[in-house]
Amino acid sequence: MVTTSSTQEKQNEYRTIIQTLLAQRLPFWINLSTEEQAAVIEHTRYARFSAGDQVRNPSTPAGVMLVLSGNLRAYMLSDEGKQITLFRVGEQESCVLAASCALSMITFDVFLDATSDSELLIIDPVFFAQLVDNNVYVEAFTYRQTAERFSEVMWVMEQVLFMSFDERLAVFLLDEVSRTNSDKLQLTHDEIAHHLGSAREVVSRMLKRFADDGYVSLSRGTVKVLDKAALRNLTTASH
Repeated sequence: MVTTSSTQEKQNEYRTIIQTLLAQRLPFWINLSTEEQAAVIEHTRYARFSAGDQVRNPSTPAGVMLVLSGNLRAYMLSDEGKQITLFRVGEQESCVLAASCALSMITFDVFLDATSDSELLIIDPVFFAQLVDNNVYVEAFTYRQTAERFSEVMWVMEQVLFMSFDERLAVFLLDEVSRTNSDKLQLTHDEIAHHLGSAREVVSRMLKRFADDGYVSLSRGTVKVLDKAALRNLTTASH
């Protein structure tokens, strides 16, 4: 039988762990009052997601997300079901845009999926919006985060508008090599198409051309980058 005291001890232990993690992850933590810190803890929950799980969609704002482990992918979805990756949220990073209802400036729909098994701390978006209004340090953090994410989104838009598909694919492969610190990328053609907002057939055709030119080698579910210099040259040749 679980006693009231043991339940209380577990709750206190849980709150202590949450407090420690928040203090490590939120740069404005030391600028919160004791009451504000207690309120953040109260409005924060721990969540686990498996690879492929949808973490957020526009009809269910999830909140401000702090990634303890794993990786998330933020993307837009067209009426035809075509996806395009806007940005990634990696381990030890945070995402304010996941709580679009917390900021009136965000008007586009953002979906968020876990690309690997992930552990998150999620701060309630309605509470966080109130905190932004009442604490200048939280407001500064939020606007800085938003500006950084919008910069990533604008880079995606620049590629879509002004780069040919072979350039976009080259940029994507080089970014993935840098992000994963590996020349061997565990990616299907479907996944690459989702990232780039394209069709699988288009991706397959261009990858085959890259393989024929010796830039990459292809095997099932894997793209191995063989010639990074050639890919970089592709991205600069027309500029």
